[in-house]
Amino acid sequence: MDLIINGGKRKLLGEITVPGDKSISHRSIILGALSNGTTMVENILVAEDTKRTINCFRDMGVNIDEEGDRIIVEGVGLQGLDKPKGMLDCGNSGTTMRLLSGILIGQSFATTLTGDESLTQRPMDRIIIPLRKMGGYIHGIEDRFPPLDIRPSDNGLNSISYELPVASAQVKSSILLATLYGKGTTRIIEKKETRDHTERMLEYFGANIYHRDGVIYMESGSPLEGKDIYVPGDMSSAAYFIVAGLLIEGSHIVIRNVNINPTRTGIIDVLKEMGASIRITNRRIKNREPIGDIEVKNSTLRGIKIDGDIVGTLIDEIPIIAIAAALSKGRTIIRDVEELRYKECDRIKAIYNELKKMGAVIEELSDGLIIQGRENLRPANLDSYKDHRIAMALSIAALTAEGKSRIKNHESINISYPNFYKTLSKLSQ
Repeated sequence: MDLIINGGKRKLLGEITVPGDKSISHRSIILGALSNGTTMVENILVAEDTKRTINCFRDMGVNIDEEGDRIIVEGVGLQGLDKPKGMLDCGNSGTTMRLLSGILIGQSFATTLTGDESLTQRPMDRIIIPLRKMGGYIHGIEDRFPPLDIRPSDNGLNSISYELPVASAQVKSSILLATLYGKGTTRIIEKKETRDHTERMLEYFGANIYHRDGVIYMESGSPLEGKDIYVPGDMSSAAYFIVAGLLIEGSHIVIRNVNINPTRTGIIDVLKEMGASIRITNRRIKNREPIGDIEVKNSTLRGIKIDGDIVGTLIDEIPIIAIAAALSKGRTIIRDVEELRYKECDRIKAIYNELKKMGAVIEELSDGLIIQGRENLRPANLDSYKDHRIAMALSIAALTAEGKSRIKNHESINISYPNFYKTLSKLSQ
């Protein structure tokens, strides 16, 4: 059934929290499972993607107890995973597939990673290439697409020096996890900074990893020790409410306990440059991750250019940034985001198609979008393309439009934020 949103002038007021960070949630499950001892994770994201990661490790003999948004992982150590009885199903989660690939090439048993229809169409050569360079045996359809066949390496794994050809925290993380099973020191060169949750958490769990002059160094073979983790709120989830609060007249929102890791706050920097009234308070550190509260007030935004190094810190937020741009004064140019074409859907084309239905003045580029802002959008029949981030971004766009909009396949939000509409309703006045 399509979702109907009645847009209009309702202002958004109040304090909210958002679900635990999806990237940190995945990594806490993974490193907890590979550690010696027990890891307790609080405020973990309870959603389809993270459940896939939990189930994959359960299929490999790891005991994981769930109590609401808290889990307890009984670690089995680096060599304690069991061969699963069948294929490991990653569902729609590219994070699960790419990060598990780095772990599984170091095991003594063969495995196959598969996923849903969307995931099996997403390119995996970006991890296949470096993992093979490390000596791993990993093959996909046309050496590019899942299912991925992973078998024990004849001669073990080696460290590598690798320059990331695309800005991807998932590729970087896959290599770092494989390094746990290799020999020597791996060097990863990033041309553009990407999320560093894996590096922070590996260090927290005891790995020998450090960063110097744009290069990440990691020594292989470090045992990991179980830790307690608090997962801060997901900046990508907070982004929809931040933009809604900026765009809807009279709105004033506070979002508590959000992850403000510098590799995740690109959207804050961009929106401030556009003229946004955003303030971060109550800053603190938990398990090596910075956390704070975000206060947002309705603001008049202006168009800017978004490209280059900052893109790696806000790639998942581009769809909602495009909504902000469509309702800003002047022109916004978004470049260097071709990575969006390889997400759950082609997000560049999806945003172009759906915003055009709403009357936006928008041009599609090979690596981005050009958007000429206007005062309002019109309601429309919209398609999320079964992509959770497109569904939530279009929901905010529909909220600003005077009248009734329909959103097809809105259920995709369950991948990362099952209670998104409940939170939105709580703020609506």
